[in-house]
Amino acid sequence: MQDIEPFYNWRHLYIADEDPQSPFYGRTYSEFEYSQTLYNYYIHPQWDEFGSRTLYMKILFADYEQRYVIIELMGEWNDAIENDIMTLRRDITDQLFKKGINKFIFIAENVLNFHSSDDSYYEEWREQLEDERGWVAILNMPEQSKYDFKKARLTHYVEMLELPQWRTLKPELIFSMIESEINNRIG
Repeated sequence: MQDIEPFYNWRHLYIADEDPQSPFYGRTYSEFEYSQTLYNYYIHPQWDEFGSRTLYMKILFADYEQRYVIIELMGEWNDAIENDIMTLRRDITDQLFKKGINKFIFIAENVLNFHSSDDSYYEEWREQLEDERGWVAILNMPEQSKYDFKKARLTHYVEMLELPQWRTLKPELIFSMIESEINNRIG
């Protein structure tokens, strides 16, 4: 677990702890002190804790003019016990929404498990974003987590997409490709 680092090849373009509009502005990190755990395993210190005991994140890129953010997730997304969607919404996405962000791209290839509860926070999120012509896309979720996400019918509120080559692309190209795909789906 400690070897799984957030994607860092865009750090020359954006650093969340240096962005005054980011919820993580001013946060400091250690490369040597491992203090956060997931399933009793230490995780890399670059992951950001946001109130969940099982899910961590890293804002990889934010563009306030185009109104989108790319966030990488790691851990267990647990709405049943931890209510991670509520914490994610209240402490992160609602704060970014207030700064003008209305399109959220979550890279979920390191989401090891997903446990659902009710869909009220997802429904509320979609309604909030629809008024602003926004959306939520989840990329590359592992098959079992994706299965559980679909089984809970949460794909009514978020788009599930595959973009395995995302690391080789620039953020604006990822955004453009996803927005085009979502617009084609909507019709």
